[in-house]
Amino acid sequence: MITIRRLTVFSCVLLLVAAALAVDPTRVQLVRTPNGGIQPQTLVDAKGSTHLVYFKGEAKGGDVFYVRRSPGAAEFSKPLQVNTIAGSAIAVGTIRGAQLALGKNGRVHVAWNGNKAVAESKHPGAPMWYTRLNDADTAFEAQRDLIHSTGALDGGGSLAADAEGNVYVMWHGAPPNDTRGEEGRGLFLARSTDDGKTFAAEVRVDPRDTGACACCGVRAFADGAGNVFALYRAASGKVNRDETLLVSRNRGQSFEIINEHRWKLATCPMSSAAITESKAGTIAAWETAEQVYFVTVDPKTRQVTRPTAPPGFSKRKHPVTAANKNGDVLLAWTEGIGWQKGGSVAWQVFDGSGNATAEKGRAQGVPVWGLVAAVVQPDGTFVIYY
Repeated sequence: MITIRRLTVFSCVLLLVAAALAVDPTRVQLVRTPNGGIQPQTLVDAKGSTHLVYFKGEAKGGDVFYVRRSPGAAEFSKPLQVNTIAGSAIAVGTIRGAQLALGKNGRVHVAWNGNKAVAESKHPGAPMWYTRLNDADTAFEAQRDLIHSTGALDGGGSLAADAEGNVYVMWHGAPPNDTRGEEGRGLFLARSTDDGKTFAAEVRVDPRDTGACACCGVRAFADGAGNVFALYRAASGKVNRDETLLVSRNRGQSFEIINEHRWKLATCPMSSAAITESKAGTIAAWETAEQVYFVTVDPKTRQVTRPTAPPGFSKRKHPVTAANKNGDVLLAWTEGIGWQKGGSVAWQVFDGSGNATAEKGRAQGVPVWGLVAAVVQPDGTFVIYY
């Protein structure tokens, strides 16, 4: 009887341990981008469905596809082609690919850099393409170029959307007749107030003349309170390439600088950035000097925490973040990648106080022109797509 009782207690302990592991809120799962795609971008909606876009085809002229997966489903849906002009997307340089946003009633919005100028265009340079999923959720509408007058589109544009029907597409480019190069570039916004049906002409929104690093990406984000964020790399004095975080408290009508992270560098690093939301505030992540960092912005005061970096160092690029309801933050990034060179995915989980936990890892397999994406699942676990 004593032996049986001991075994019963031991079995209960094992079951409790197994249950604790099963709901571990910091567990991280690595998942390959569906259908052999690259450059995944993903979001989870309020119902727990995962939405994902990715690139396939020739790096200089391929296509963007969209898939989704309902909670509990084993597989993603059949892919829908996002771009309605075949071969109009670009993967070269990693940072010019498709960006994804969920807007009013969960509508899917996508924007991406065009790979070449359009013959009938009234502006110089490549187009900034935009489309949205139709009302029936069966196909994407005809893609539209949102640029009216700016030129020299280079580094990747971005977009954000909110539940009120506002859609914000951002990019940096050269104003008409500007001859100053990077220092003359500005951050521009095309805004829709009818859920992407129509857009006003782009307006410059950087609050001071910082310039913009030509081949670095922009990241846009709209939080649950209606604030709009923009994260981009400035360029001045030929060596000042500070990552610059802006916020708008009036739905994109004006912006203010709330954080700058200094970096002196003579050449463009072709970097990307990421923004997400947590219970503590908005989280912004970027690269400086081959290290990745993130900060949290207080939703009420807009105060920014000190930049946090994961332990170690290994040529880190293209950070992404996700946060769960417990306050845990996942920071994931690439290592060792370069021009026409793949590399690895790495990650670190931080607790609610910003301290690095034991949950970290690294895996080979990020393809050429690849990057990673991360989301939090309804159960608090994280998924990294690569």
